[in-house]
Amino acid sequence: MKLIIFTLAFMALPFTSFAQEGTKLSGMPGGLYKLDKAHASLTWKVSHLGLSDYTARFTDFDIDLYLDSQDPIRSRVRATIDPTSIETDYPNPEKKDFDAQLVNDAGWFNATQFPKIIFTSTKVEKTGDNTGKMTGDLEFLGVKKPVTLDVTFNKALGNHPFANKPAIGFSATGSLKRSDFGMNTYIPQIGDEVEIIIEAEFFYEG
Repeated sequence: MKLIIFTLAFMALPFTSFAQEGTKLSGMPGGLYKLDKAHASLTWKVSHLGLSDYTARFTDFDIDLYLDSQDPIRSRVRATIDPTSIETDYPNPEKKDFDAQLVNDAGWFNATQFPKIIFTSTKVEKTGDNTGKMTGDLEFLGVKKPVTLDVTFNKALGNHPFANKPAIGFSATGSLKRSDFGMNTYIPQIGDEVEIIIEAEFFYEG
């Protein structure tokens, strides 16, 4: 029993040693923060016949965060998404490549004609100690319209234990109507409203 307890305690040491108190946002350096792509995700959900919310993701995207740590509402974000990076987990892709169909079909993401999805923030509002709303212009399928995200500031580290540089993390959610951007395929069987979920960590670049 003592050996088991000792082993468990020893295994926990490397992880507990990296546990860190967060740094106040005002104590973080302002400037450019680049996305840590190893710890970021962008998923979306849409109703499928009302039976479930079908969930998929983009695996290739980038976000630049320009942080004003003294006045966060002056911070800015620019995100770019590669629509060809759709992953849906549709079964047996060797028989039917559903991801490729979504990517290339003119009724869906039409990535040959529109190879990028771009979000550029235009306004940040504070709604709580660690929450806010970020509004920006979304350029999608040749249409530019405003979209608002609910953003939660999760934590900041003055010195990331693995990267040895300042780091910051956020979660964001939002929704849009795909018909606003001209994607009307199979509405209403496939829902018009699309839910967006973003998890993102950033490293300070200066």
